[in-house]
Amino acid sequence: MDIQMKLLVFAVDMICPLLLGYACQYQHKLKDGFFNKMILNNILVVCPVVSFLSFWVMPLSREMLWLPVISIAMGLVPGMMAAFIARRKYADDRERGAYVMAASLSNLGTIGGICVFLIYGERGYGYQQIIVLFQYVLMFMVCYPLAQYYETRASGSGGQRVSLRSLLLSKNQLAVAGILLGGVLQYAGVPRPQALDGAAQIFIHAGAWTGLIPVGYSIDFARIRRYWFSLFDLSLIKFVVAPAMIYFLSHLVIRNEVMLGSLLVLASMPSAVNAVVTARLYHLNVDLDVAAFIVTTLVFLVVVYPLLFLLLA
Repeated sequence: MDIQMKLLVFAVDMICPLLLGYACQYQHKLKDGFFNKMILNNILVVCPVVSFLSFWVMPLSREMLWLPVISIAMGLVPGMMAAFIARRKYADDRERGAYVMAASLSNLGTIGGICVFLIYGERGYGYQQIIVLFQYVLMFMVCYPLAQYYETRASGSGGQRVSLRSLLLSKNQLAVAGILLGGVLQYAGVPRPQALDGAAQIFIHAGAWTGLIPVGYSIDFARIRRYWFSLFDLSLIKFVVAPAMIYFLSHLVIRNEVMLGSLLVLASMPSAVNAVVTARLYHLNVDLDVAAFIVTTLVFLVVVYPLLFLLLA
């Protein structure tokens, strides 16, 4: 697939579902419940299938062993900084949780893939694919339980202990089962049938639409306007502090310049739409995450990525 086709796919899978979801605000037949079910369908069906099929063919070579660790760090490092700031910045746990989700979850998928491909070609794109796979682990095993923790505190149950079993062993963790099953088949040397290659692509595109339409439906410019100019600290975390720390840590264990450059680009990604999905799912402050998604994406496309392109290309 050439660059023009990749950009076309990016536009179709990123912009069109957002616009469609936003347009759905002006109809009266489909209500919030419909879009919440769409999110659940994405989590309970699409994500587990994509995770299973992707991990089934993922190469398990020694030189890639540091990439899963770095992928998890890309979420944990900004997330921990955001949690520290959120405790002092917001009084409401729903805002605190939303702020942490916006910092922890980055748009490593479509935007990340195109950005590293334009600089490093297929090698960078290959590294990005591995990084994205382990972001599922971060999202389902760390971010979802943490979002549930903030929801529990905000609902007035802060005095109750949250069961670790209830956090990790829930239907929202089905993608983890897909990851484990696919990894087992890969390790056992069981080849994935070629007929499933097309199925994987279909589910990936379906996941983009079922994930982004509810996000577009959640956009309320009047309500998110109050957050636009309060997210400077989040931009500083995502585009300066966290990428610098990730690059420094990566440089300690990796010498491959293409891999290091790819990791720097991916560590500088804007907030992900998955932060908005997580906020909707766990009743956090959706407006804050929508504002973070829009603001950081604009800053990335206008300022951050052009600088990275000039520095690394």
